[in-house]
Amino acid sequence: MTKQNTKKLSLAPIPYFWDRDYTHQFYQQVAQSPIDIVYLGEVVCSKRRALSLQDWMTIGHDLQAAGKQVVLSTLSLVEAASELSVMTKICQQGDFMVEANDMSAVQLRTKFESNAFIAGSSLNIYNQRSLDKLKSLGLSRWVLPHEHNQQALHAFDLGNVELELPAWGRLSLAYSARCFTARTHNRSKDQCGFVCDQYPDGLAMKTQEQKDFLVINGIQTQSGTIQNHLEAINDDAVDILRITPQQNNCFEVIALFDQVRKQQLSVTDGQKQLTECTVHPISNGYWHQKAGKDWVA
Repeated sequence: MTKQNTKKLSLAPIPYFWDRDYTHQFYQQVAQSPIDIVYLGEVVCSKRRALSLQDWMTIGHDLQAAGKQVVLSTLSLVEAASELSVMTKICQQGDFMVEANDMSAVQLRTKFESNAFIAGSSLNIYNQRSLDKLKSLGLSRWVLPHEHNQQALHAFDLGNVELELPAWGRLSLAYSARCFTARTHNRSKDQCGFVCDQYPDGLAMKTQEQKDFLVINGIQTQSGTIQNHLEAINDDAVDILRITPQQNNCFEVIALFDQVRKQQLSVTDGQKQLTECTVHPISNGYWHQKAGKDWVA
């Protein structure tokens, strides 16, 4: 069996605010999909409480029963004691692996017997020394930050660490203490009224020339383009390709990645069909040492 056939597909945590019923229905479909690894939990805003930690645990056990590997993800920006409390519970539980999206989660996880963790893409790992330090603390998988390029990646000594590449979805560019979606509606963050539920795939911002620029998602700023790294399915350094959930054509995207890894579809044909799964421009510039918004064929 070739290395290409051994690639795993993962599904990132839902970055947007979807209602409870839709979320449950979504993961019921995920259970029947060819996805191998599913990341669960709220990673953007702790005010989004449509699902509790116990709800996520229940969904996780259902997915685990369906043969999926389940990972609980932590917040990317921790500001309050209540958020730290939830993070502590996630790091203490032993049912699922933990994706640490903040260094405080790494610190918490190392205090417990099952201290292995996954480094989320929001952790700043840009050199071998940082990677080695986290490996010594229990790092088992590294979700690559968006800015890394293919050439730099191959300079790392990964050892036994799995490498996971965000391969489809918007780039997460920044997090802020302020909620930009609430401010757009002249509301404060504390009195937001969960207005972000009006934008199930984020609030798109355009330039004066009406070109895709950024997407506002609560306290998170995303790229206006959709990152597409299907080509990395042929890179031996990459073990896992990560797909970010979206409401439109998500399962079509998953199916295309699965067909390519099974060699039922060529990368070229897969790329052509992926462009039909979004109305937004696609990009892969960082991977080729170009501007992130660029597309290199």
